[in-house]
Amino acid sequence: MIGRDARARPALLRRGFALEYATLGWNVVGIAVLAVAAIGARSVALAGFGLDSLIEIGASTVVIWELSGTGAERQRRALRLIGAGFALLALYLLAQSTWVLAAGSHPRHSPLGIAWTAVTAAVMVALAAGKTRTGTALDNPVLRTEGRVTLVDGLLAAAVLLGLILNALAGWWWADPAAGYVLVYYAAREVKEIFLPGH
Repeated sequence: MIGRDARARPALLRRGFALEYATLGWNVVGIAVLAVAAIGARSVALAGFGLDSLIEIGASTVVIWELSGTGAERQRRALRLIGAGFALLALYLLAQSTWVLAAGSHPRHSPLGIAWTAVTAAVMVALAAGKTRTGTALDNPVLRTEGRVTLVDGLLAAAVLLGLILNALAGWWWADPAAGYVLVYYAAREVKEIFLPGH
């Protein structure tokens, strides 16, 4: 059994790297697409989602760094970096969504944003499932945690998509910044699990 696990580990590590590089590539493209869509629509949700893509790039980079080495201290440092990214995202979205709601800023319709977030939601959920399975097989808490980052990215994409659709079809302008609040809960929960495990 031990021999089989040892033989499987290199293949699992290759899969982990492939999943992270796929996530990196998708989010690099996504930042450019979201920048164009957010500016064109004046959408806080799309701007926040672009920031989330930046954090996802950072988290993937952290996991690639961690998978390249070993040791409990390296894993702890990687988890703290991911947790810090979650905290920054939650603070930004909370402040920005509240400001836009208070100011009553009305975003425009965004067909590009709708198309991108719809596809991204599906891609991120699939990548998250792969990272969770691979991280579990490797017994790697950093890869499993980053899988949750990717899942949150997919959930945020779905929330932003819903806000964009409601704005476009029903004129509910407030649905766009309100979508930003959806991620605040998930991000805060992840920060708590990383920095205050067992609480």
